[in-house]
Amino acid sequence: MTTTQSDKARLFRSLHTPPVPLALANAWDVASARVIEAAGAPAIATTSAGVAWSLGSPDGDVLGRDRALDLIARIVAAVAVPVTADIEGGYGKDAAGVAETVSGVLAAGAVGVNIEDGTRPPTELAARLAAARQTADRAGADLFLNARIDTFLFGLGDPDARLKETLARAHMYVDAGADGIFVPGITDTATIAALARGISVPLNVMAGPGAPTVAELGALGVARVSLGSGVAQAAYAVARRAAQELFGTGDYDSLAQGIAFSELNALLSE
Repeated sequence: MTTTQSDKARLFRSLHTPPVPLALANAWDVASARVIEAAGAPAIATTSAGVAWSLGSPDGDVLGRDRALDLIARIVAAVAVPVTADIEGGYGKDAAGVAETVSGVLAAGAVGVNIEDGTRPPTELAARLAAARQTADRAGADLFLNARIDTFLFGLGDPDARLKETLARAHMYVDAGADGIFVPGITDTATIAALARGISVPLNVMAGPGAPTVAELGALGVARVSLGSGVAQAAYAVARRAAQELFGTGDYDSLAQGIAFSELNALLSE
């Protein structure tokens, strides 16, 4: 039986359920997506930073749209679970450009996108979100639109007013069509709980060493937990360690925990 994009989209939406949050170990290429899926992932999310690095570009709206869309399509084709794509600011200079990107994401078969505000004025992201929503609606597609707010990640504005500003942006973005709100850069449980109480749609946070566990975040009201670029960074750290050992001490201990060649080959042969 063929699973359609709309079937996967409905499933993906249903996974956003605190106190059992959707846990996403973000992938950056086909092999990482297959490894993560085989580990039991109910969905795959891409990391825009990891994708950009793997294709030879820095993160930060530098990667070309066509290259990003090609990789999204490759990952969607390689896994059976729903795929949501991190598209940075939308890979477009304006709302019209974001609409073009979203059309490509839908054509690739993905069920969701992340679009971030970064240091842009909040009204600009609201316009981009509205364009993305209108594009999906015109296509008759179910797209989970996740709006990323970077106030905490980038330390924007007055620290004492940051929570209030984040909530104000969240309300603006939901009004523009966002289905979820992503606030990376926070680990403080009181702040996370306040965000969950103050936002009417599923709250997504980014986790890593020192953050509460997935279960603890779910108890605070979080519906989605992402690892962001952390998995890609850890993988590249292994590559650097192995190279440093090889060129320094001449040994190979960093390779001891690698996935077996036959296992990786089998994952990409299915």
